[in-house]
Amino acid sequence: MRRKFKAKAVALAGASALVLAGCATSDDSGSGSADNGSTSGSSSDSTTEAVEISLWYHGAGNEAEKAQVNAITADFNGSQTDYEVVIQEFPQESYNDSIVAAAAAGDLPCILDVDGPVMPNWAWAGYMQPLTSIDQERIDSVLGGTKGYYDGDLYSIGLWDAAKGMLANKGALEDNGIRIPTVDNPWTGDEFDAALATLDATGDFEHVLDLGTAWTGEWYPYAYSPFLQSFGGDMIDRDTYTTAEGVLNGDAAIEFGNWWQNLFEAGYVSPQEPGERGRFAEGKVALQWNGNWDAPKNAETLGDDFVVLPPPDFGNGPVVGAASWQFGVSSNCENPEGAEAWINHALKDEYLAAFSNTIGLVPATAAAAADSDLYFEGSQFEVFVELSDQFGLIRPVTPAYPVISKEFEKALADIRDGKDVQAALDAAVDAIDADLASNNYYE
Repeated sequence: MRRKFKAKAVALAGASALVLAGCATSDDSGSGSADNGSTSGSSSDSTTEAVEISLWYHGAGNEAEKAQVNAITADFNGSQTDYEVVIQEFPQESYNDSIVAAAAAGDLPCILDVDGPVMPNWAWAGYMQPLTSIDQERIDSVLGGTKGYYDGDLYSIGLWDAAKGMLANKGALEDNGIRIPTVDNPWTGDEFDAALATLDATGDFEHVLDLGTAWTGEWYPYAYSPFLQSFGGDMIDRDTYTTAEGVLNGDAAIEFGNWWQNLFEAGYVSPQEPGERGRFAEGKVALQWNGNWDAPKNAETLGDDFVVLPPPDFGNGPVVGAASWQFGVSSNCENPEGAEAWINHALKDEYLAAFSNTIGLVPATAAAAADSDLYFEGSQFEVFVELSDQFGLIRPVTPAYPVISKEFEKALADIRDGKDVQAALDAAVDAIDADLASNNYYE
């Protein structure tokens, strides 16, 4: 049976990172250039010369992901004679800087691969043009987190999303009389805190919770801002997008910050977690806040003791980060109809399912999820589709997001390390508001 995703009224736009969505850093240097798609390329037959459409992609070094993009492109090129898409790959670490350098030189490719939360900045800066010919039925069918809107226009759309959940050792919970929460009945904040205290008191674990704090960059807002939002705060006022005052340092945010700091002071979470995150599978921690990409290997190791739980509800509903890498069309592109034809082609369910089977992320449509190896109805990983669909919230849709992301990461790292919560959050607000003012609020 194939089911439709529930409609969810959340802010539209993109997100990010690691294989993840959301978790790569973007500060390393790099450069590159390619044809902007305005000249003709190789001949597709003896009489018609196909127009070359250049595509830049951040997947260099990720052979499995690269193979899927190459396969989609080969199929597209073979399906028609008007266009030939040519791919140029970049390491993820240098990709964003390569785009910035190419934009300054007026030499952007036609099709851009863009990390969702960064997209509003690129759209505002004039790097991208709105998508105008993506099939509306396809737009309606994909998860909200895969659609990148800015200023009312669709600028990017993705083939997959990434979702987080609380990976848990089911046996440890049952042995200690801790309720197994469900999507329909998640833990309250008090229940979650009580579960941490109960598990810690057993003395059976090095730490009871692994948060992945060794991962840096976009992981921090992607992974941890949902806790802040569940408390009732946020990284910026989404009603105006002109200030972080009162939402990143208001009462709800202070309550979140105190809770965050106590996780480390109480010894529930290690202040210096190892980056490889293998302790959960080894039984050294009972709970792990992690993404769907790491679930299968943990399930294989833990067997019947593995279960995926929803995030706790700290008073304003459970929240998980949504949106990741997406495709859009550059402002340089003189053949946007060809670029959008490739994007439309890539959005076929067969490719979405194949992409998921290869890299393990959540397919963008219900039909693709039903046909995938991991997320079909009744599988133990189907819960990630529900988490993305029901609790997914994109990061703030503003050109200021790169600054917001860095300041949020710094504040949480400082609070983890013992800095006064109010002072740390006030400093983040001051830096964000200064950036907004200096850029005329990105109008």
